Amino acid sequence: MLDRLDKQLLAELQRDASLSLQELGERVNLSSTPCWRRVQKLEQMGYIRGRVALLDPARLNVGVTVFVALRGEHNDAWMRKLCEVVDTIPEVVEFYRMSGDTDYLLRLVVPDVKGYDRVYKRLVAHLEFSSVSSSFAMEQIKYTTALPLDYL
Repeated sequence: MLDRLDKQLLAELQRDASLSLQELGERVNLSSTPCWRRVQKLEQMGYIRGRVALLDPARLNVGVTVFVALRGEHNDAWMRKLCEVVDTIPEVVEFYRMSGDTDYLLRLVVPDVKGYDRVYKRLVAHLEFSSVSSSFAMEQIKYTTALPLDYL
C-alpha cells in the first residue's frame, strides 16, 4: 500500500518527470537517497511505467485530433488483424475496444483532413468494417496525462 509520501512523489512526477532527485525530494521533504529509494520502489511495483517528454502537436504539424469509431467483425482473427494494422499507423495515438454501439475507438492526430484520409485508406485497405464514423475535435478543452491518485 502506498503512503502519503509515495502519493506526493507520484503527483510531482506526473507534473514534471524531469525533476532532479534533489528537487523532487525538496518538494516532498525528503533527502535525495530516501527519495531515490521510493521512486525505485514505485517503478519496481509498476506504479511508474515510464517517463516521457510531452510534445506539442501543433509544432509537429499534427494539431488536428480525430476520433474514429469502428464497427467490424466479431472474431479473434479479425481483431488480431486490426491490432496489427493499427500498430503500424503512428497517427493512432490511442486505441480502445469498447462496449455499446462502437466496437473500437481510435484517437488520431493528423495535420489536416487529407492526413486523416490517408489513415482511413490504410485502415480500409487491410480490413472490412461494417461502420466507420469520424469526428474532428473542434477545440481541446481539457487534456492531461495526470491520473487521479485519490483511489489508492
